[in-house]
Amino acid sequence: MDSAPINLTHHFLIAMPGLEDEAFAKSVVYMCEHSDRGALGLVINKPSDINVKGLFDKVELPLRRDDLTDNPVFQGGPVQTERGFVLHESMMPGHESVYASTMSIPGGLEMTTSKDVLEALSTGAGPRKVFVSLGYSAWGEGQLESELLDNSWLTVPADLAVIFDTPVEQRYDKALMLLGLQSWMLSPVAGHA
Repeated sequence: MDSAPINLTHHFLIAMPGLEDEAFAKSVVYMCEHSDRGALGLVINKPSDINVKGLFDKVELPLRRDDLTDNPVFQGGPVQTERGFVLHESMMPGHESVYASTMSIPGGLEMTTSKDVLEALSTGAGPRKVFVSLGYSAWGEGQLESELLDNSWLTVPADLAVIFDTPVEQRYDKALMLLGLQSWMLSPVAGHA
């Protein structure tokens, strides 16, 4: 008997201690999309060595948002690491996005890959809550499900406060707390019942 497919869109994947892949060890991934064709997400707790101001300098745009200047740009994952991905609150929930290349995510977020969101931020406008990454994480058809069966990840519905309001170094532990867990409770050895 086939079970219904799981949909982890708008969930966190929390890396188990046994997951030693450099890109994902001790990571929290926000899932932007998950379907039978595969999955796409952004690692939310691995800052790069560049901040938002540095990124704007690189793309030759001014940044008129003092609240974002020192925010880190994150390593969203190992795919397309030169490309920017902006996770932000939906400007007009229930309506089509105001930005060109945007994926709407249930839960009130959008992920935009077009430069127009950066241009809006450069004028001092744009979405209030913003998470910027270079690169993303992707899984092919059935790949994430296989990793879940191998106990590589814990899953929990996403809490936007972890993405936008929690200091980077606390995000892994805060995500675990959503499950009532603390990192000392997790064994690095996977078990199967």
